[in-house]
Amino acid sequence: MHRRDWLKGSLIGSGTLGLPWLVCGAFAADDKPVSIAEEAARGTPPLRITDVKTFLTAPAKIRLVVVKVLTNEPGLYGLGCATFTQRARAVETAVNTFLKPFLVGKDATRIDDIWQSAFVSSYWRNGPVLGNALSGVDMALWDILGKRAKLPLYQLLGGKCREAVDTYRHASGKTFEEVEQAVAKYKGEGYRHIRIQCAVPGLATYGSGGATGANDEQVSNRRVDVWEPGPYARLVPKLFEHMRHKFGDDVELLHDIHERVPPILAMQLVKDVEKFKPYFMEDPFSPEDVGYFKHLRQQTSTPIAMGELFNNPNEWVPLISERLIDFIRIHISQVGGLTMARKIAAFCEFFAVRTAWHGPGDVSPVGHACNVHLDLAVPNFGIQEARVFTQAEQDVFPGCPELKGGYYYASDKPGFGIDLNEQLAAKFPVSDDPPFDLRWGTLRRQDGTIVKP
Repeated sequence: MHRRDWLKGSLIGSGTLGLPWLVCGAFAADDKPVSIAEEAARGTPPLRITDVKTFLTAPAKIRLVVVKVLTNEPGLYGLGCATFTQRARAVETAVNTFLKPFLVGKDATRIDDIWQSAFVSSYWRNGPVLGNALSGVDMALWDILGKRAKLPLYQLLGGKCREAVDTYRHASGKTFEEVEQAVAKYKGEGYRHIRIQCAVPGLATYGSGGATGANDEQVSNRRVDVWEPGPYARLVPKLFEHMRHKFGDDVELLHDIHERVPPILAMQLVKDVEKFKPYFMEDPFSPEDVGYFKHLRQQTSTPIAMGELFNNPNEWVPLISERLIDFIRIHISQVGGLTMARKIAAFCEFFAVRTAWHGPGDVSPVGHACNVHLDLAVPNFGIQEARVFTQAEQDVFPGCPELKGGYYYASDKPGFGIDLNEQLAAKFPVSDDPPFDLRWGTLRRQDGTIVKP
């Protein structure tokens, strides 16, 4: 007796004929092996990608990039965020010209395989343009999966670990008093975590709403915003001291250094604010200077958040595995979408690193919905950066996450629970005048040296 005949007889006798072959292949009537693909072809047709579209819209005057993936199942499509505000047109080209031809015809349910093959399809990879383009497609495929399963996305990720998502807001001002007023306002609205930023007199200060130091009459690409790190590093500890004096310890205070100071000065600043017990200090170093984190960890217990500019695993893996940061701040559409973000969150869990996904205005409402669903499902959630969506954004993106009492609440509709009104989106076209791309390249020291934003 041939081995194959013996196996078939054994399986018939045990009443399990066909079960293993769901995995390793089956036998047809003529005893010839049948592949999994052939078996699938005999049943329900695979869910195929039929089209990929890109939408650029600016309902809140910030350039957003949203990807829509359509399928051969009537009415079934998904949305994803591919927003790289400063290079929106480049991402649009990457999706429409390069990814779309690669994706049309593929099985929309093979999300990880599509991610892996698309990631290496450009050969040179780990860049923000491809990362955002791939992220938009990836999120859309997860959205499709949730809609097909008729489940909110957090259910497909393992279900809720919490009922709502705790958030923080930005309290900024030109003076300590203005920041204080903003903190009091947010506390009154129920927020328990608040980021504080204050202008440095006469200097362009990130997130402060203060003076830019720019001459608006200059041509945009000749504009200069003046910045000096020393005055800033001396002001921030005083800002923390003022807020602790006014509000005590019943509010968690955060601050974003935004990589604008030399590493050695950033280390001193993080040590100086330690006694005021910040919830975290964000981006003390640039991605190019991550080697300093090991020295920083040895000198202070101040919690550190990092990662919104990361797009290469070699940037975040050592920081997490060596326990050099406390919060991972990645921009989900930069690192490759939900597929990569959920893997990063799982990796972080084993090293006591919590999530704090990037969530400013240059994340579309679709991206915010993705953040919130993942926040609900991961056990090592930390905090979520939040914003109030304008009425225009809510009209263009019906189903935006609800922000109430300092918490985000996700929609329980299938997928991300958010949609795109294409007709309204077209009423907020992306404008190239003024050239927003140039804004981050205008920051300089008083002597003219360029500064990282």
